[in-house]
Amino acid sequence: MRRNLWIATFFLLGPNVSPAAAPGRPAERAFESYVANLEAGVARQYADPSTHIAAFPFETATGSDAERELIGAVRVNGGGWPVEGSLLHHWRGVTFVPRATANDMLKLLRDYNNLSRYYAPEVVSSRILSDNGATSRIAMRFEKRVVIKVVLDAEFQVESGLSAGRGYSVSRSTHIWQIDQPGTMHERRRPEAECDGFLWRLNSYWRFEQHGDGLIIDCETVSLTRAAPAALRWLISPVITALPRDSLQFTLTATKNALAANTLGRYRNGRAN
Repeated sequence: MRRNLWIATFFLLGPNVSPAAAPGRPAERAFESYVANLEAGVARQYADPSTHIAAFPFETATGSDAERELIGAVRVNGGGWPVEGSLLHHWRGVTFVPRATANDMLKLLRDYNNLSRYYAPEVVSSRILSDNGATSRIAMRFEKRVVIKVVLDAEFQVESGLSAGRGYSVSRSTHIWQIDQPGTMHERRRPEAECDGFLWRLNSYWRFEQHGDGLIIDCETVSLTRAAPAALRWLISPVITALPRDSLQFTLTATKNALAANTLGRYRNGRAN
C-alpha cells in the first residue's frame, strides 16, 4: 500500500519531483538516431525475400497449435536505458495466429476508425486524419492505469504495405498530449512541453508473413519517457520499465484475438483463406 502511495505521488506531482517536464533536444536526437538505425535494419530485412521473421517464442515448441500460439516479448538492448535525462525503451514481441493471412493483418491495422474495437480499454478512440492507402495520419486516444488513470491524445504517421504473403506497418508519433480531467466539461489538452512524461515518443514496427498454416506477427516498439528522479529510482524504475512490455503484450494478445475471431468467422461461413 505504501509503495502504491509513493508511485501515485510521483505521477501526480509530475514535474515537481522531476527536474524536467519535457525531453531536451539531446534526448530527442538520441531517440531519432536510434530509430533511424533500427528502421534501416527493418527496411533491409523486408526488402530481402530470403530473410524471415525470427520466431523466437517458438524455438522450444514441439509443433502443437497451443505451443505455437505463445506470445513472446523480450527486451532489446536491455529494454530501457537512460538517454540525456530521459528513458529510451525498446521491446520486441512475436506471436503466431493459425489460419490468419497477411491480408487479414493489413486490414486490421488499417481499420483506423475502429481500433478501439480491437484494443480497448487501452485505445479509447481513433480516427483517420488523412489516408491515401500506403501512408496515413491518424489520431488516437489512449488510457493507461498506473495507480492513477492517465489519458493521452496522440497523432501518428503510418506507412504500410503488402507483397507476396508478407507485410509491414510502421507508425511514428508526431504529437502526444496529456489530457486533464478527461470526459468532463473541464477537459483540457496540455501543451506538449507541459506534459508529465508518461510518453513523449512512440514508434511501432510491425512485420508479418505467412508461415505454414498461419501468420507470424512481429512487433517492435521504441518509446521515450521521463526518467525517475534519483531519490525514487529504486521504487519507480521497475514500474516505468514494465509499462512498455505490458503494453506490447496486451497489443499482441488483442491482435491475435481479433485475427482469430476473423478467421473463425470466415471458416464458419464456408469461405477459404
